[in-house]
Amino acid sequence: MKWLPAHSDKGGRSPAHARYLRRLRLRLWSVWGCRLALLLLFFGGWQISADRGWIDPFLFSSPSRIGEQILQLLQSGDLVHHVVTTATETVIGFTIGTVSGIALATLIWSSPFLSRVLDPYLVVINSMPKVALGPLFIVAMGAGFGSILAMGVAITVIITALVIHSSFQNVDPDACKLARSFGATRRQLFVKIIFPACIPDMIAALKVNVGLAWVGVIVGEFLVSKAGLGYLIIYGFQVFNLTLVMMSLLIVAVLATVMYQLVAWLEHRLLRHRHLT
Repeated sequence: MKWLPAHSDKGGRSPAHARYLRRLRLRLWSVWGCRLALLLLFFGGWQISADRGWIDPFLFSSPSRIGEQILQLLQSGDLVHHVVTTATETVIGFTIGTVSGIALATLIWSSPFLSRVLDPYLVVINSMPKVALGPLFIVAMGAGFGSILAMGVAITVIITALVIHSSFQNVDPDACKLARSFGATRRQLFVKIIFPACIPDMIAALKVNVGLAWVGVIVGEFLVSKAGLGYLIIYGFQVFNLTLVMMSLLIVAVLATVMYQLVAWLEHRLLRHRHLT
């Protein structure tokens, strides 16, 4: 039989550590319990308010009406088509925007001269309302998938480049000086010190880009799409079917939450060793 310390359980953990894990587990369940309670309270209050006439069901709909709308679109097969269309556009735009932003930040960091030249232009471009670029994208790329994707990328790429470039510049200068004293080249400095040190900021940029990508794609669908959740929102307003609008908004919220949780899972996987040290 494997020997265990005198003050440990069968898993080899001390009583203090076991109590800490129980408290941590209890706290996690408490957080999820409160989240679920708030969600049920929100939908329950919404349904009761609509049933008793406290709010106008025509304007604000109700959970029961939204459920009926979802079942109707599922039976016709339209809902899956619209959801897959928007989700695909968002994931592609999110990926291209994030990767392009990191690549642009790397390019700017690699050349201090280029950084000084482009910095004011990036700030000006980032301050521009991206929605105003929609008509330009439509004229240049046509009223279709390309312009919608361009809208999603435009909203994410510049802010990502600015955030990541700022992160590159704020890496511990002492670590960089130490690496240079050992003869590290600029490329080695970036690969071994700069880039790994900025992974947490990249994950933070991913989290921000989740919301921005959804905004960009939905706005793009407002303008040109004939399919997708953005199209359903605009169509619902046009025919005064506000239940369709609320249903589409709820589905966007659910999908954005799932996407955010996937990024959080990726953060946990990539940064787990940092939390253990």
